[in-house]
Amino acid sequence: MKDGDENEQVRELQARLRQLDLFDRAPTGFYGSITGKSVAAFQERRGLPVTSTVDAATWELLLSLTKEPTADELKPSTTNKLDTPDPRCMTGRVLCISKESRTLAWMIDGKVVSSFDVRFGSENTPTREGEFKVEWKAREWTSTIYHTPMPYSMFFSRGQAVHYSADFAARGYAGASHGCVNVRDRAKLAALFDQVKPGDKVVVHW
Repeated sequence: MKDGDENEQVRELQARLRQLDLFDRAPTGFYGSITGKSVAAFQERRGLPVTSTVDAATWELLLSLTKEPTADELKPSTTNKLDTPDPRCMTGRVLCISKESRTLAWMIDGKVVSSFDVRFGSENTPTREGEFKVEWKAREWTSTIYHTPMPYSMFFSRGQAVHYSADFAARGYAGASHGCVNVRDRAKLAALFDQVKPGDKVVVHW
């Protein structure tokens, strides 16, 4: 495998490199410069010739050091890799939100049930950090300040909420929220909305 290749074997390569913390994003199936650098790092670490391409020796060694990727590893539910959970997230029912990895993990008794890419507020309207509780929920809501739709809102801190954002879905990280935690996967958030109850813990951390 080499630069420019695009196939399912490349996706498997990326998933296996990710198991070794050498590939920090969701597998794409495309062999570009980031994949090349990850392969080079693997080769250097293991004493192989550093070529940034995958020959038989590199592939066989990688296979021996990793397990066969699961379907979720090959096509993960989040683009961003989940952060190590904050210790406050390890007990009970928790929306565990990491600013560093830009992810939300819905956790029950320390286990991740589902996960999402999220977006936060700008410097002028930052998302507050700390430990909170889901105060109330609204399946359909429009911001009383900014007059924008906030479907599947789960409010946790004085008007700040986890909610679906059409802008995030369309523009990604080119934009920012007004302090809320934006989610771009509407269908998955709808399922989460039905599971989360008022009083469930919310942890926003770096």
